[in-house]
Amino acid sequence: MSQINKEYISFLLELKENNNREWFTENKKRYDKYAKSMKQFFTEVGEDLGKIDHIEHMQIFRIYRDVRFSKNKLPYKVNFSVAYRRTKPLLRGGYYLHIENDKSFVGGGFWEPNAEDLLRIRKELELDASELREITSDSTFKTYFGSLEGEELKTAPRDFDKNHPNIDLIRKKQFLVTRTFTNEEVLAPNFKDEVIDTFQAMRPFFNYMSDVLTTNLNGESLYS
Repeated sequence: MSQINKEYISFLLELKENNNREWFTENKKRYDKYAKSMKQFFTEVGEDLGKIDHIEHMQIFRIYRDVRFSKNKLPYKVNFSVAYRRTKPLLRGGYYLHIENDKSFVGGGFWEPNAEDLLRIRKELELDASELREITSDSTFKTYFGSLEGEELKTAPRDFDKNHPNIDLIRKKQFLVTRTFTNEEVLAPNFKDEVIDTFQAMRPFFNYMSDVLTTNLNGESLYS
């Protein structure tokens, strides 16, 4: 399988309109069939991605939602999704593919960096953000992603100058990029190629962050 079938999108739309256990139980065989095909598609994407990067893990997310601590008690997700993790410790960043009716996207970056990594990134940006700005202002980056995204603080993090010229980057808590796709684009024969091209466009950003997170502020490797 190298192309997504419109039946899978239709199923997700039906699920959104009938997000309950009774309907899902009645349509479980359909789901199992589509999930199996999507797993094959995600696996093919992972294999192609592995030709241009080092991937240590692929995680296909379950359709079942964990509602124990959520105000949203709907039992099922209305998407198919997968994540690919680069090989640590030298390679950082993760790739994500999300298939949903009218809300499909390819994403990647640093969703929840731990406190140590986040501080290291901020310290680097405090020292010099020119390389990251060059990457995010490059025409290829802007064509695919527009701009760097992610949650951020309203003011400066503790012990950082709120008037620092790079405070717009320093206050970020996440460093993410996304590219959205229409249903028509998702169903096109070349969608898998577009996904891989989009992942490839993330590489300068990932390589920069990997260099930061595997060195100290003097640029000396932490793993040599």
